Amino acid sequence: MTSTTTFLLRILVAALLGGAIGMERGFRAKEAGFRTHFLVALGAALFMILSAHGFGDVVLSDSHRLDVSRIAAQVVSGIGFIGAGTIIFQRHAVHGLTTAAGLWVTAAIGMAAGAGLFIIAAFTTALVLLGLEVLNGLLPSVGHRTVSVSVPNDDGASLHALLDHLHAEGLKVITYNTSQETPHRLNIRMELRSTRPVSTDQLLQRLSALDGLNVESVE
Repeated sequence: MTSTTTFLLRILVAALLGGAIGMERGFRAKEAGFRTHFLVALGAALFMILSAHGFGDVVLSDSHRLDVSRIAAQVVSGIGFIGAGTIIFQRHAVHGLTTAAGLWVTAAIGMAAGAGLFIIAAFTTALVLLGLEVLNGLLPSVGHRTVSVSVPNDDGASLHALLDHLHAEGLKVITYNTSQETPHRLNIRMELRSTRPVSTDQLLQRLSALDGLNVESVE
């Protein structure tokens, strides 16, 4: 029979691995940080232990059998509610999908640690950190540009015309922020993405097709 010390070790390992992912998310100022990932991994490990070992005193017979996967299976679906709370749709852009996926895989890591699969849990954590931190810096963002423009302040008509124009040109607006330059003009800072690299001259040419738009900078 597995000892209490072993159970405590499993919960501790799960919490540490989840906390490692949470520290990276917190460093990036994401919606869910250290405490959220720490608790998700810890809770998933505890549920896994309860699912596998929490009903050892139940008398079994040929007509009464336990499905030790039932509680653990609910973690897989239940974590979706937490992940959904981090996803935000705002200004034609979706935010929080990576954080939601991180919570989902953190729960899986916690379950693996709760099952005593320490090497698998640690290896998965290393891959998660590799994908979130290392590869994010090494792999180029294809067609990703940041543009600052100004448009007439006309109750959003010029802004919506700009967004429609970019969409028609095959440029996806990842996110944008607006600020009032003067009572008559708005500053807009946008992150754009194209399916293929776009040069500065090409981007300026596409933007210049819209009347009343002034390009401040392209990065």
